[in-house]
Amino acid sequence: MSPRFRVNFNTMIFLVVLQGAAVVLFCNWYYQLSPCDSPPRKGKVHVLLLSSWRSGSSFLGQVFSQHPSVFYLMEPGWHVWTKIEKPGARVLRMAVRDLMRSLYQCDFSVMDSYMPENYNMSTLFMFHHSRALCSPPACSLTRRSDMSNETLCQKKCDSQGLEKVEKACHTYSHVVLKETRFFELESLYPLFQDPNLDLRIVHLVRDPRAVIRSREESAKSFDVDSAIVLEQRNVPAASVQYEVMQEICRSHVRINERAILKPPPFLKEMTNQMEEWIYKVTHGKGKGSKKEAFQITSRNANEVSQAWRTLLQHSKVKRIQDLCKGAMSLLGYRTVDSEKEQKRLDIDLLVPREPYEFSWISAKSQRTGSS
Repeated sequence: MSPRFRVNFNTMIFLVVLQGAAVVLFCNWYYQLSPCDSPPRKGKVHVLLLSSWRSGSSFLGQVFSQHPSVFYLMEPGWHVWTKIEKPGARVLRMAVRDLMRSLYQCDFSVMDSYMPENYNMSTLFMFHHSRALCSPPACSLTRRSDMSNETLCQKKCDSQGLEKVEKACHTYSHVVLKETRFFELESLYPLFQDPNLDLRIVHLVRDPRAVIRSREESAKSFDVDSAIVLEQRNVPAASVQYEVMQEICRSHVRINERAILKPPPFLKEMTNQMEEWIYKVTHGKGKGSKKEAFQITSRNANEVSQAWRTLLQHSKVKRIQDLCKGAMSLLGYRTVDSEKEQKRLDIDLLVPREPYEFSWISAKSQRTGSS
């Protein structure tokens, strides 16, 4: 098997379109590190799925996680943000980066600083979202070739120790971490310079109008994170969500400015089983749960990505457009000038950008195109 991932082009477009997001892949940096056309290094490939909350990153993380060659962890930076009291994002970014450096090298002793006494695998944030932690040698529940069941994993694998997690990590060719706690790239530069890492980044963004609508449904789930994003500033409650979104949009601009926008094919071809799983998850009848912000359920991804257009007040849409107009313009999102225009779903608000062309096409065509 090739030590690098490649992804079927139609499948990647399929994922991006259904999530209403633009994926920016990075390969060549300020220090001209690891150019895309260079021979693959021996050893593990390390991938950072970099996104912000409510942008579809949990779903895309599962696309990585369910692959039999991937060891996946969801938001390990959560442990840093919840352990250190009353910090700001700027102070914590280096600690999160150093945590990731150790985890990429399968060194879980770094978790000692952020765990309670007598911890085990269930103490890891959303551990059951990782198929690798539900499979041998971490847990005997799920064969590597099978899709994992999060509910069963949470019940059957919770008491395993981190020594098994570390052992499992060493057996995979790819280590993928999903993180929502970086708002610029500069702090990650040392990871690109580290000769022990072969780091790739997938930057996932979503229309900020859809994000604000999703955040409103689970507002309490983000109270602690929002305070950290806002550097513990005293912000009126009615303005918190908007100021957080402004910071997120600013981060999209900063990250884009530091990135090269033409992505290389670096993901392994999709398997038929993986394509079938993606199709089922994105073509269900579910509308999503307001109670569980991080649960991945089968739903109609096309409807979910457009729900803000009928459910979000136009006054809120206008405010987000004003706060995020720079990022929206950069990322190819059209603004709406009236409630009538907002609710006209026949108007596509995602501007086609080279080298990809985005369009909302039928489920039947999507299925054919992803084969």
